[in-house]
Amino acid sequence: MDVAVRALARRQFWVVARRQLLGVGLGVDAIDHRLVSGRLHRLHRGVYAYGRADVSARGRWLAGVLACGEGALLSHQSAGALYGIVAAGRPVHVLSVHHASRADRLIAHHRTRAVDPHDRARRDGIPVTSVARTLVDLATVLDPMALRRCFEEADRVGIVALAEVAAACTRTRGRRGTGVLRALVAEAAAPSHTRSRLEAAFLGLCREHGLPPPEVNTSVAGLEVDMLWRQRSLVAELDGWEYHRARGAFESDRRRDARLAVAGYRVYRLTWRRLEREPEVVVTELRALLTAVA
Repeated sequence: MDVAVRALARRQFWVVARRQLLGVGLGVDAIDHRLVSGRLHRLHRGVYAYGRADVSARGRWLAGVLACGEGALLSHQSAGALYGIVAAGRPVHVLSVHHASRADRLIAHHRTRAVDPHDRARRDGIPVTSVARTLVDLATVLDPMALRRCFEEADRVGIVALAEVAAACTRTRGRRGTGVLRALVAEAAAPSHTRSRLEAAFLGLCREHGLPPPEVNTSVAGLEVDMLWRQRSLVAELDGWEYHRARGAFESDRRRDARLAVAGYRVYRLTWRRLEREPEVVVTELRALLTAVA
């Protein structure tokens, strides 16, 4: 029997529920005996750590889900942490259709009347809200900038489908923050700007504010760079999101930057979003770099 319990606990980050122990044939007295002897440690009502009292973050998350009954899902900030798009924290957030049987300060229990099948997922063996539903739930508790960071991180690592987020927003129409989330989806779905448009906008900004014109798409240190002020040892690289969100491109950019730095060049990276939304800041930064001693 202990072999079966250990195998169950090992699959679940060393966390087990009382109903699971009963399911493998352990009796009530046997469970109580293991609690007294220290082989089980209470985490929540009816949920225990096996072997030792401390468990990993995933163990804590699964314990919270198990404590909230069948069909419960890790949700909100805890789900975001499991997906790697927001920092982990306490308490454990859980979504379920069940009433909380008893207040538990370690669990933030979010009750709902029903959970759409599309909103259910499983990650690392933990029942969790889908990425789309997680973003919808985060929209109700995060400010717009924090929600944008979560959305962009999910997009960057390739775990978000825009159509699924849009559908989740429709299913939860009227909830706080869904308007902001819809705007993020629309922005991400918009066609990306071409390299030539980005270059033209940058050169236009330089002309408009009297900045010295750079060399365009020229070679330095054996690399082709977007913009170069050779006499000032300054390179400007114009980054489009569609290409640079890929991990391989990210690593390649860092290798290029290091190679240019070794050759004595400073690198200024600029995105379309910054060029479009804060041109005055960009001009101020460029002017400072161009007048600084190389």
